[in-house]
Amino acid sequence: MAFQKPSHTFTKIHLKALHTNNFKILFALSFTVFINTLSFAQDIPKKGKSIERSTETVTINADSIIAPELSEKSQDTTLTDSVKPKKELLEHTVKYHATDYTRFNKTEHKLYLHNEASIDYGDMNIKAGTIIIDYTKNTVHAKGITDTINGYTQKPVFTQGSNVVEPDSIIFNTKTKKALIYNSQTEQGEGTVIAKVTKKQNDSVYFLKEAKYTTAEDLDDPEYYFRLRKAKIVPGKKIVTGFTNLYIYDVPTPVALPFGFFPQSEKQTSGLIIPSFGEQNNRGYFLQNGGYYFAISDYVDLAVLGDYYTNGSYGMRLESTYAKRYKFRGNVGFRYENLITSERGFPDYARNTIYNIRWSHSQDSKASPNSRFSASVNLGSSKYYRNSINQINSGSFLNNTLSSSVSYSKTFLGEPSVNFSLTATHSQNTNTETINMTLPTFQGSVGRIYPFVPKTGSKKGIFQNINLQYSVRGENRITTTDEFFFKSEMFDDARAGFQHSIPLSTNFKLFKYFSVSASTNYNEVWTFKTEKETYNAAEGETETETLNGFDAFRTYNFSSSLGTTLYGMFNFEKDGKDRKIKAIRHVMRPSVSYNINPAFDKYYESAEVVNADGLTQGELDAIYETVDLEYSRFQNGIFGSPNKTFSSSMGISVSNNLEAKVRDRDSTAKEPKKVVLLNNLNFSTSYNFAGDSLQWSPVRMSGGTQLFNNKMSVNFGATLDPYALDNNNRKIDKFNIDNGGSLFRLTSANLTTSWSISSKNGKSRDKSNDRGIQENIRSGGRDDDMFGVSEDFANQQFSEEGEESDESENGLYSYSIPWSLRIAYAVNYSNSRRENQISSHSLMFSGDVKLSDKWSIGYSSGYDLKNAGFTYTQLRFERDLKSWRMNFSWVPFSDRTSWNFFIGIKSSMLKDLKYEKRRQPDIQL
Repeated sequence: MAFQKPSHTFTKIHLKALHTNNFKILFALSFTVFINTLSFAQDIPKKGKSIERSTETVTINADSIIAPELSEKSQDTTLTDSVKPKKELLEHTVKYHATDYTRFNKTEHKLYLHNEASIDYGDMNIKAGTIIIDYTKNTVHAKGITDTINGYTQKPVFTQGSNVVEPDSIIFNTKTKKALIYNSQTEQGEGTVIAKVTKKQNDSVYFLKEAKYTTAEDLDDPEYYFRLRKAKIVPGKKIVTGFTNLYIYDVPTPVALPFGFFPQSEKQTSGLIIPSFGEQNNRGYFLQNGGYYFAISDYVDLAVLGDYYTNGSYGMRLESTYAKRYKFRGNVGFRYENLITSERGFPDYARNTIYNIRWSHSQDSKASPNSRFSASVNLGSSKYYRNSINQINSGSFLNNTLSSSVSYSKTFLGEPSVNFSLTATHSQNTNTETINMTLPTFQGSVGRIYPFVPKTGSKKGIFQNINLQYSVRGENRITTTDEFFFKSEMFDDARAGFQHSIPLSTNFKLFKYFSVSASTNYNEVWTFKTEKETYNAAEGETETETLNGFDAFRTYNFSSSLGTTLYGMFNFEKDGKDRKIKAIRHVMRPSVSYNINPAFDKYYESAEVVNADGLTQGELDAIYETVDLEYSRFQNGIFGSPNKTFSSSMGISVSNNLEAKVRDRDSTAKEPKKVVLLNNLNFSTSYNFAGDSLQWSPVRMSGGTQLFNNKMSVNFGATLDPYALDNNNRKIDKFNIDNGGSLFRLTSANLTTSWSISSKNGKSRDKSNDRGIQENIRSGGRDDDMFGVSEDFANQQFSEEGEESDESENGLYSYSIPWSLRIAYAVNYSNSRRENQISSHSLMFSGDVKLSDKWSIGYSSGYDLKNAGFTYTQLRFERDLKSWRMNFSWVPFSDRTSWNFFIGIKSSMLKDLKYEKRRQPDIQL
């Protein structure tokens, strides 16, 4: 038979599986069939001859290969057969390729592929420098190419599905699908398995001998690994090994296990959470943050954690995260601690129970454009953050308030549109333990209506700009304390009511440069509780009785405003000289408003005098003259009470903005640079025409600006009172300037500044990605690290991710040290009654210093300038150990003195391999 070279690059040969009683067609699975059919399909060259091809690719399709036996006895083939054909042995297209040549040796029955050789069959692929196919043994031998210049190159890469093996060489049996793999590297989950010898039993089982498992990036010299003397791998599921121990830079350690199990699932799986061990002075030894993780589904999980102390204290945490793509995401948590101090019978024995509930829910904007549900809940014991010793709460123990909000809103599109929302809110003062809640608040509104607007064209004039709206607000307000929270008593003093509002307004231009607006507002309040007052003449005091039942009052008012905008430009280059400051632009917006609030004294009445038996008429008249018996039954209502006195007042306000044009340092710039001198400088006051005295209100001033390329923000404010004080420091109806003083009395002032600076290659903390700061925010704390950062080193969610290295290309660290510094300064002055004192004065600062590519230091502290003492201070040290990380957090002084040392593997799968030592603060009850 003469071999003829195909005239095209791709040759397709089809094999048809036939059922016949006279012939047996034996084909091995997978590559066996490919090899055998390839050898029979082509005419074999004579001995000593070979075929060479350059960049040749051959494709074999299982549907069209005809075996040699079939051509010899084709006359015996049955044309029709009632028996259903068996499944074809070759199910996929087989392709092989080599850049230099493909050569078949008839004597050895081997096919040689050289240089960038590859074989594809289904989901299996082998790439190597050299591939040798042995037809007699049904094997494929893949190896690299060795030369004197580059050494050993083009090592084999065996891929099957998502599994990738990169050995020095591989021998694969196409009939049994078994393989021997030498010096292989394969990724399994977050780690890599480096094995001297690997036996592939089948597609789902591998056996290893003398292997290493590591998550290190440098696989040639890993800083640590687990030595697997004998192991079994089920790709994508697990690694099971016999005796294994930890090696650090090839040095064995006593950290060993008689057998090991490494889960490799790409999906979240349930499992134990290893606790942290430690000791506390007044609670003894403890196990903390240990429990179980439940991978309930792809959409929701649950972590159950617990703490136990040898003195009997214990704690429990439930944390769950849920999400559905394009719908919503959120997390919910419940934390409970039963803390015992000292031992029963000792004088310092104490028991304290604290809890905290948190829930955060956000809806994807694509889920429902016209409706939205959101939740941000943080409630519980007022002393929870103050008494809890969990490291995760370290940045939140100074919180003074806890707040929550759960809301649902919906919009009905149309002309006009209709909106409504239901909101439940909660506000808790952790110092006074007072809790205010609304369960719920209902708000509804109808969009703005222009009854006289033309069908075409824009609105012009007073008449066409007349518009009205309607809104309603209903509340069920509860005020309680920690003692009665979540108990029936909290509802005893609940108050409910509705407020309806219909504003009617218009606006227009006056003399082209003035904007005028006028409005009137009608309000109607419904309430379900009113009050009745009586004066007990015998006791000499007023008694209040709460009456249940529907009642309402109605009010209205009028207002108008006139405003304009003035622009001024101060040019400093009039003489033609080039000056650094070229011009200053001043924008001033003065505004005058007038408001009328009628008196609704019809809703006021006099309290009834009771227990007046035995009193003379003169004594009763004296009571009416000396005791203020007038009251409104709507007083203490959730929407207030009607205005008792007539008010006619004028408001005056001026806002200013200053900008400068300066010469740009860049000599190539054609335009001057714009610099903001004052973002705002505002003044406001009012005059009450209907008042008998003290008609002018204090002048309130506020302002702010940005300095140093917007890195420093400055905000200030002051209150200036025009009236004087008498000798008892009470305000009198006399101007201060007429009393021998200045035009105004400075009664209060405040100044706050914040400054964020860094080196050229330094970076400030990213609030959006910093999970420690995000934990502070969710706990109701600051949105920065001035009061420290919540940290739980053993918890992977608080580890820093994606930090960029500062190493240069030559591997040397930059000579400059990256750093960042954040400073906040605040001072408040009080002088309302001649105190003339600084009420508060503090300086806070925080920052980061990166001493080297692997060492970083963070700090948070402050100084109380009034009381001369340092505020809460936290020092943070972090060392990047490549695959490991080391953290040390230290609070050096205060009643929260503590430290926490941690060293562990970064990989989330091996995060339980750690060492942690801490000294926790003693709880202050």
